[in-house]
Amino acid sequence: MDELSLEQKQQQFDEFFRIKHSLKANMKPLEDDFVLPHVDNLREHMPYAFRIATEVSTLEASALRPLRKLGEQAQELASFLNHQSRKIDLMMSYILHSQMEEQYQYESYSFGGGGVVLISDQPAEIGQRCELRLFIDEEASAVFCYGEIIACDKVEDDYHLSLIFTRIRDEDQEVLVRASLHLQTQQLRARKKQQDND
Repeated sequence: MDELSLEQKQQQFDEFFRIKHSLKANMKPLEDDFVLPHVDNLREHMPYAFRIATEVSTLEASALRPLRKLGEQAQELASFLNHQSRKIDLMMSYILHSQMEEQYQYESYSFGGGGVVLISDQPAEIGQRCELRLFIDEEASAVFCYGEIIACDKVEDDYHLSLIFTRIRDEDQEVLVRASLHLQTQQLRARKKQQDND
C-alpha cells in the first residue's frame, strides 16, 4: 500500500462501496517519522475499548446465527437475546464515546470498506498520514485504523478530505462493510415507506 501511486490509491479507494452517512470520527495527524505498524501488530496499538468492541460485534453476529435453524421455538429466545444484546450495545456505545478526542473531532460525509470522506473547515495536505477512530452509533461499534489523505476537495464552505485506510484489521473492515450495507438497507426502506405514503 505504501508504494502505490496517488492514482492507484484513488482507484483502490473507489473499489469499495461507500454510503453517504454522517459518522463521528477522530482524525489525528501523525508525525512524518511515525512508523506505521504492520497490520498483524495493529491490535497492540489500539485502545482497549476498540479491541473489545470488535470482538463483541463479532460474537453477537455469530451467537444469533444458530438460532435461525431452530425455527419457531427459538423466536422467544432470540427476542430475549436481542434485548440483552441491545443492552450490551448501549454500554459499548457509551464506553466507545469516552474514547473520542474533542480536538481531533470530525464528521464523515461518506464511508465504506476502503476509506472515509471527512468534512473539514480547513484544507489538508495530500499524503498526510493519520490515526483514525470511527464511531458507528447505529452498530454500537467503533473502528481504530490508520489512513492517508488522498484528496482534498473544496465543497461550498467546507473541504472534503478523502482518506484511504492504510492499516486496518480485516474484522474492522468487515464491520465497516456490514454497517454501510445495513445503513443502505435502512435508507432504502425509509425511501420506499415515504413513497408509499405519498
